[in-house]
Amino acid sequence: MNVGLIAHDSKKKLMQNFCIAYRGILGKHKLFATGTTGRLIEEATNLNVHKYLPGPLGGEYQLWADIEGNYMDMVIFLRDSLSPKVHEPDVDKTVKLCDTHNIPLATNVATAELLIHALDRGDLDWREMYK
Repeated sequence: MNVGLIAHDSKKKLMQNFCIAYRGILGKHKLFATGTTGRLIEEATNLNVHKYLPGPLGGEYQLWADIEGNYMDMVIFLRDSLSPKVHEPDVDKTVKLCDTHNIPLATNVATAELLIHALDRGDLDWREMYK
């Protein structure tokens, strides 16, 4: 399965910790992330991550293209809902695309844990048929 990973600046450490905690599960899948987030995940976990450009330099557009192409099977977007910065990836666009293409999306750690366990159990295998 293809898993997209995005984190606002204030959530990058949380994303690293999440990926450390679920390294065993994530290591069985293909990971994709915006540039800085991907680099930080690789450094913390030693997992292989396909890195797009950094979000402000077009990485979010690259991820959106893969969502629109129905290439992503799941997206975890840890967002800062209280003080997002102008240069950070656009949550609304990501949500709209995931909704349009029936791609499971988590925007906080609680939901991300539910999705990661579902991924491990095979609950998202229906995505293979949907493609």
